[in-house]
Amino acid sequence: MTGRGLISSLLKGLSKTRHGFTDRLDSLISGAHGLDGGLRDEIEELLITADIGVVLTARILDDLSAWAAKNNVNPAEGTLRIKESLLSILEESEGAISAVDAPPAVVLVLGVNGTGKTTTIAKIAHDLTEHGKSVILAAGDTFRDAAVEQLTVWGDRLGVEVVSQKQGADPAAVAFDALVRAQTRGIDYLFVDTAGRLHTKYNLMEELKKIKRVLGDRMPAAPHETLLVLDAGIGQNNIAQAKKFHEEVGITGIVLTKLDGSAKGGAIFPLFADLRIPIKYIGVGEGADDLMPFDRHQFVEALFSQDGAAIRSNR
Repeated sequence: MTGRGLISSLLKGLSKTRHGFTDRLDSLISGAHGLDGGLRDEIEELLITADIGVVLTARILDDLSAWAAKNNVNPAEGTLRIKESLLSILEESEGAISAVDAPPAVVLVLGVNGTGKTTTIAKIAHDLTEHGKSVILAAGDTFRDAAVEQLTVWGDRLGVEVVSQKQGADPAAVAFDALVRAQTRGIDYLFVDTAGRLHTKYNLMEELKKIKRVLGDRMPAAPHETLLVLDAGIGQNNIAQAKKFHEEVGITGIVLTKLDGSAKGGAIFPLFADLRIPIKYIGVGEGADDLMPFDRHQFVEALFSQDGAAIRSNR
């Protein structure tokens, strides 16, 4: 997809969040004179409703108040200051997916059922193959026969190999076989799908640790990426989920999906502020091209603007 197409998808995907947050913010402070207590309270309520969280809301408001007092300006210009505060919160939040000197780069993908984990794998693989990279997929969710079938269908569409075994097989064995295949064939990237699981399930967490050990035994430093796929629709509830996964298996990147179906896009700010884990991709639609590398400048600009011409990349 072209840069213009990506920006169009981003604007459309964030429309619910923009309507619930920045459109109301503009209406709220338009024509205001002075940041009095009543206006501050209304802005506070709006920020919290947008799922930006109490701590970050207080930080943004304190910054806005100090700036307004120092500069003695019309608070209608405060929208720009809030935008700058949000950009500051996301400082160092971006990160490209790993590449390695001696392929394959091994990417382990985790997430609760329903987050779009398997589809996310397929979309990233699509992007990589479009850029000339070779990919193998490992169907490590052996508990659900439908999961293997879903990944296989995607593999057929993309023209990439899917390594699988029978239902109920050891997921670590599937991951090992796929890694051997990828090494033998000189493949650039190996993606390992895993069973969707709640972060509170001990046995399933232990299985993830086993997969990581098996991969590391075969190829030191593997997996090179451990991506956690989260559903934007559950807002700040993602934080506790991500913290547990990170404590147990170590997360190197986050993929936040389904932003197009949620007005809770603001939750991306406390998610990164609490975890400091790079946000590798965001999903803003159903199409294969609607999963895009995260760019904080584009993201924040898309929250405040409906004009694609105003959005540019600063990566």
